[in-house]
Formats: sequence, C-alpha cells, structure tokens
Amino acid sequence: MSESKERSDFVEGIIAGVPIGLGYFAVSFSLGIVAKNANLTAVEGFFTSFFCLASAGEKALFDAIASSVSYLEVAIITFVVNARYLLMSCALSQKIEEGTPFFHRFIIGFGVTDELFAIAVSRKKYRPSFSYGAFLVAVPLWSLGTFFGVLAGNHLPARIVSALSVALYGMFLAIVIPPMRKNLVMKIIVIASFASSFAFSVLPYIKTLSSGTRTIILTVAISAIAAIAKPVEDEK
Repeated sequence: MSESKERSDFVEGIIAGVPIGLGYFAVSFSLGIVAKNANLTAVEGFFTSFFCLASAGEKALFDAIASSVSYLEVAIITFVVNARYLLMSCALSQKIEEGTPFFHRFIIGFGVTDELFAIAVSRKKYRPSFSYGAFLVAVPLWSLGTFFGVLAGNHLPARIVSALSVALYGMFLAIVIPPMRKNLVMKIIVIASFASSFAFSVLPYIKTLSSGTRTIILTVAISAIAAIAKPVEDEK
C-alpha cells in the first residue's frame, strides 16, 4: 500500500513538474544568453544551472563572473541572493514525516525553488516521492534551457528574450491564485506580499538592496505576522 502511494505521488509530481519545467526552460534560456556574455561554455552553463537552480542567483552569479570579481565575492553574492531557500526548506521540513532518512531531506533541500516549493508545501499529505517526480522534469529542463541559451547567444531579438522571462511569473501566479481564492487569510497574505514587494522596490535605501535580500526580509516579516495573528491549528 505504501509503495502504491509513493508511486502515485511520484507520478503526480511528474505531472505537476511539466508546466514548471517548460517555464524553467524558457527562463533559463534567457539566463543562458547572460552566461554567454560572461564567456561560459554551454556545458558550463548546463552544470551551473543543474547545481544552482535559482534564476536570481544565477543572474547575480553570471554578472559577477562577467565583472571578474573574486571567488569570495561570488560566494557571498550567491549566498545572499539564494538565502531565502533556507526559509523555504525549513517550512517544507515541517511537512515531512518523522523518521524520514536524511538523504531524502538532503535531496529535497537541494531541489527547493520558489515554484517547486509552492507545489510541495500546498499538498495536504506530502511525501518526498512527489518532489522527486517534479525534479525529474523541472531540473533537466532548467539546465537544458541554459545550455541552449548559451548556444543561441545574442542572436535572438530582445523582445523574445523579454517575453520568455515573463513566462515563469505567470506560471507562479497560476500556482498561488487557486488556494488563495479558497482561503481568506491566504488572500490577505498574498495581497500584502504584492503591496509590500512593490513598496520595497521604490522606498529609499531599501530599493538598493538585492532582490533576494528584500525577499528574505518580506518573507520573515509577513510570515511571522501571519503566524502570530492567525496560527495554523495542529492536526490531531
């Protein structure tokens, strides 16, 4: 029975990962063009995306490489921009059953991205096999997008590159909006997040912070306020 549930979750993960993977391919394709400008080869771009799995993080990484900064600066920049995934991993760890082996937790933590986290944490009954199915589709497509983006270089028109970059945001809205419509608290949190994010992008000094740092501040603040004001009841 347990194996049947694991198999079912794995298949559901693959299905959920298809639209995410397609969106990833489009966005990482444009990242590949940035990688090309940083003089990375297609193979180097592929493995960078495979091990990083972060659009903002990779953009910052490629820009840093292009600027010929030190290894230490590259490490710090990448850590700051991607630090929000630490919070997502902590949140997702609360969904994992007790006694789950460490290597499952390790692999899940490696594959946490905004979209893959969203589809995993929204499940009422979460198992690692669901994420494995999603990873199987999303991670290769993300890596291949960068690979082919490097090959394409700067030959694509700027309008097409811009359009490809917007695709992922539309997909993320498709993940967030359905549960938001069913839950008033979540609706308020999402609206507050949008408003706060806009405010942080225009307020003096704060707007100079990296997008990753702003995301961390907003995530901690909004989630803390929501947890205090409307805590989720423990399941019996």
